[in-house]
Amino acid sequence: MQTPSGDNQLPDHEAAALARASATELSRLLAQQPDSDRARVQLDGTDLVLPRQALALLRDLLGEMAQGNAVTIVPTHAELTTQEAADILNVSRPHLVKLLERGELPFSKVGTHRRIRYQDLLAYKAERDRTSQEALDALTEQAQDLDMGY
Repeated sequence: MQTPSGDNQLPDHEAAALARASATELSRLLAQQPDSDRARVQLDGTDLVLPRQALALLRDLLGEMAQGNAVTIVPTHAELTTQEAADILNVSRPHLVKLLERGELPFSKVGTHRRIRYQDLLAYKAERDRTSQEALDALTEQAQDLDMGY
């Protein structure tokens, strides 16, 4: 896999404020021009033409930066190492390996190294998040039934 784009540093206050203003303006422009499939952008006197999908991605990236988050771009077809996948799931690498060995998450092997497709990892994460939310909802309902003050 190629090195992820960006330097993975958290944006400082000034960068976050600039990102917030830019994301707001870009969102407004995209909403005003729903049929536009490209945009002309000028950077240091050079005109660039960007597809709408790139502008939408830029808006989302700016939104994350505005919240103070570092951003990494990963192609959906990319294959991740076990450490990269563990970092995305916020679990330890040994725990991720156990998930792989139990068949809870598909993977392939390149030599002796396990690789996880990014889109498979996202599907697993979405299902895990959905299951967690259902459990929280059930606990909340139970607490309300028992009049626990929640």
